[in-house]
Amino acid sequence: MLVNARNLDALRAGFKTTFQGALSQASSDFKQIATVVPAATKEQKYGWLGKVPSVREWIGPRQVQNLSQHDYAIKEKPLELTIGVDRDDIETDNLGIYTPLFAEMGMSTGAKWDEMVFAQLLAGWTTNCYDGQFFFDTDHPVIAADGQTVNQVANTDGGSGPAWFLLDVSRAVKPIILQKRKDFEFVNLDKLDDQNVFMNKEFIYGADARANTGFGFWQMAWGSKQDLTPANYEKARAAMMSLTGDHGRPLGLKPNLLVVSPTLEGKAMRLLNNDQISGSDNEWKGTAKLLSTPWLAAA
Repeated sequence: MLVNARNLDALRAGFKTTFQGALSQASSDFKQIATVVPAATKEQKYGWLGKVPSVREWIGPRQVQNLSQHDYAIKEKPLELTIGVDRDDIETDNLGIYTPLFAEMGMSTGAKWDEMVFAQLLAGWTTNCYDGQFFFDTDHPVIAADGQTVNQVANTDGGSGPAWFLLDVSRAVKPIILQKRKDFEFVNLDKLDDQNVFMNKEFIYGADARANTGFGFWQMAWGSKQDLTPANYEKARAAMMSLTGDHGRPLGLKPNLLVVSPTLEGKAMRLLNNDQISGSDNEWKGTAKLLSTPWLAAA
């Protein structure tokens, strides 16, 4: 192939098409548990996470509900993936090796959101959320009906086995927040007078983005490392559905998604799909949707 501007434009267009095609087909499990929030700044604050608005009977003047109770923020991270194409491969038409490489580049960048979101979920036992406690903890502070702060509200029962998660993903804000300032974009340094071409006879193509993950409401997630049994599943459901907001206001949570790693897929399928378990009627059949994801393989 003659290395000139016209052929390089055509080559770039082909690489970009391959990249975008694979990107559109990448895994998107994250959409089930994360709310995507667009950002206009490097760091975005989520003080409103400290207060879920509640309708009240209108007696007397309106009561303005303060939405800035916590100093919780998510700071973006820059992300990139870059591929170099040797000029010799272009001149000798040895480009077949790059088509699957650019397809994999698209798959990899598209899957980054899954990787980040489920890593954030797994970090819930060691990473703080908006109230200053670990996202999965046994002593979240909540203001009781009598106005006293209770520091013994749990959304985990501990354990040491493979992790599983019961979530309410029916709300506008899901348990995980994926904050995006810039989605992945195909970029290039492939002009004949670019320094990388002159110095290293290498045409460079890449993708970059700016994003990060954080936690939403801890009340909408139960994390457990106990054995995934009907009894422990029942305990998780009951605990979540009994949670109240500040001043004893019912939250009306209905856990509807069970998230597991491939290690627990069999147990989870039997729990949610079988008519019977160990010879007894299975009252939990159909009570939640199952998400078994390879992004929790390390859980």
